[in-house]
Amino acid sequence: MHLEIQGLQTKDAPTLVLSSGLGGVAGFWQPQLAALGQHYRVVTYDQRGTGRSPDTLPEGYSMAMMAAELADALEQQGIERFDLIGHALGGLIGLQLALDYPQRVGRVVVINGWLSLDAHTGRCFQVRQDLLLNVGVEAFVRAQPLFLYPAEWLARHQSRIEAEDAHHVKHFQGMENLLRRLYALKSADFRPYAARITQPVLAIYSQDDLLVPWSCSPQLAAALPNASLIEMTWGGHAMSVTDAENFNALLLQWLEDSRCQEAKDECA
Repeated sequence: MHLEIQGLQTKDAPTLVLSSGLGGVAGFWQPQLAALGQHYRVVTYDQRGTGRSPDTLPEGYSMAMMAAELADALEQQGIERFDLIGHALGGLIGLQLALDYPQRVGRVVVINGWLSLDAHTGRCFQVRQDLLLNVGVEAFVRAQPLFLYPAEWLARHQSRIEAEDAHHVKHFQGMENLLRRLYALKSADFRPYAARITQPVLAIYSQDDLLVPWSCSPQLAAALPNASLIEMTWGGHAMSVTDAENFNALLLQWLEDSRCQEAKDECA
């Protein structure tokens, strides 16, 4: 698995792992690297079967397998203890890691995630899957920004979106890999296990997310023993891209506040 380590390189620097959504690639986090890298050792990675981590995924691929692959890759780099920030699928990987490797996971941030799949999100995934199977990769890729970004933002960034479309078609992860990753994502259900996730968790969401109803994040936070909730009013499913400055400030503040609370320090 391809990992990149950036930001602070001192031995005692706290480690933040950034885990992407269904696209799976590290480049999603470009708007966060400079801000987070001033305070943390930042690890990004291309998930198995995507980007610079090419592989053929097995049948029955699961969230537990995604978590184990990341845990093993981090261990190979000598990283035993870490916090994780995950977008949608990436956030669910963080929750799975908190369950399966509780001694290694400090804090988890789940961006526009869920406790179990919402019917609306399931419908959106079905539409995307139908496009992939019945029309093709290019149609699937062209539709993807509609689920990620607000219409007004899309209208102002057409040249960027067209360039990204061409890149995503050229580097498409493969139909079987995508379908198996999507199946793992849709099958994940943390309702029976939520009480066991005792780490500090932040559920941060955007009210105008088209893909995941905003109500999914409060439901997730309510089910966890030690959760916080932050709302952004605008930005869509990928508000870490569309409103990065605001998102980064909120994220850094929560990370600092939760560190102070955990250490029982005096916060300024």
